[in-house]
Amino acid sequence: MEVFTQPLSQQFQMIAPDLRGYGGSPARHAFTMQDHLADLHQLLDHLNIDRYIALGWSLGGILALELALSHGDRLAGLILVATAAHPRSNHPPVGWVEVANTGIASIVNRLVPGWQWNIDTFGRRSLYQYLIQQHKASTYQYLADAALSAYLQTSRHATAALNQAIRSGYNRTADLPSISCPSLVLAGECDRHIMASASAETAQQLRQGQFKQYPNTAHLFPWEVPQHVITDIQTWLADVQLHPRD
Repeated sequence: MEVFTQPLSQQFQMIAPDLRGYGGSPARHAFTMQDHLADLHQLLDHLNIDRYIALGWSLGGILALELALSHGDRLAGLILVATAAHPRSNHPPVGWVEVANTGIASIVNRLVPGWQWNIDTFGRRSLYQYLIQQHKASTYQYLADAALSAYLQTSRHATAALNQAIRSGYNRTADLPSISCPSLVLAGECDRHIMASASAETAQQLRQGQFKQYPNTAHLFPWEVPQHVITDIQTWLADVQLHPRD
């Protein structure tokens, strides 16, 4: 989340917790997606935060939606990135060659971030082809700095909880009009994990929803066009008069 926290921390206090089973939050037992939500509520209470803006990317966006639906009185604003109230995907079947190329591309990129030969030889033929559209060195730098370590620190319990939620057919579209705070929904035009049309549908159903789509980008578009994304978020924050900390 550093792509968001680093620039926005100039104006706001930023809190970016590792969800249960991810990063520095280990999980020794099975859990459900509802446990993520309970953890976040407990964290906000522990930090005595009564009013906040929720920003969520992908799975984090769904949890941000759930925070808005369960404790909307505490939410000043909602920013949803590459997510939807009714996620839909057009991701093609994955073959072993793509999986192998992903492993090679990730390891080489960690050793030599942004190496164009690695990008062209393995990156474009790996699962990265469905996560990004712009195979440039700056995007692969983000992959080297954050993606591989995040993947390696994702527990099997976290993966199981996510797969269970996907199988259940998550759909909160009908509940969106109950969210009254200003909301910004951002999507990558070529996102195959959560299609941009699903994100646009979410924005349309929100009472104060705005939608922005970035051309020639995919699910990891904040790493493809970071400056555009941050500028749009900062402009929206100013337009809806969500004030930074004193």
